[in-house]
Amino acid sequence: MKIRYATPADNTLLAELGAQTFYETFAANNTPEDMAAYLAASFSPAKQAAELADPASTFLIAKSEGSVIGYARLKVGQPTRGVTGVRPIEIVRLYARQDWLGQGVGARLMQACLDEAVKQGCDTVWLDVWEQNARARAFYRRWGFVEVGTQLFQLGSDLQHDLILQRSVSQTAAGR
Repeated sequence: MKIRYATPADNTLLAELGAQTFYETFAANNTPEDMAAYLAASFSPAKQAAELADPASTFLIAKSEGSVIGYARLKVGQPTRGVTGVRPIEIVRLYARQDWLGQGVGARLMQACLDEAVKQGCDTVWLDVWEQNARARAFYRRWGFVEVGTQLFQLGSDLQHDLILQRSVSQTAAGR
């Protein structure tokens, strides 16, 4: 498995992979209408091109045997309420294809995110996770993330609740 930085030419790849992995993860717990609305708004090639062009964002793409199997997006900026640190960085997305779950893609991407945080001089990593996503919550807990707040997340017409998690960049975690 290799991790590489995304380039502007990856906008269509990220749109397709983002929509696929988001759908695989959340479709069973949401209506088709809400999923369609969210996917259309969040994963078009144009939207991904704009995110790739954002100087505050970094995209990391995981590949194995020529196939793209997951990706992460990090973003430096003003954190949400409750997040501490002098220079925090957000993991906006950390997704793996369904057929690669349990094979270390998330761990490799998480380590790459932590390495990137160090490279960018950040001291805190934070993210939000849907309160009903038990698998992701357990994964983040193994990596030393702790809950520091909550926020709302709009998925189509459904207002959902996300947990805000953070960890120090320098700490170690049992999941490593």
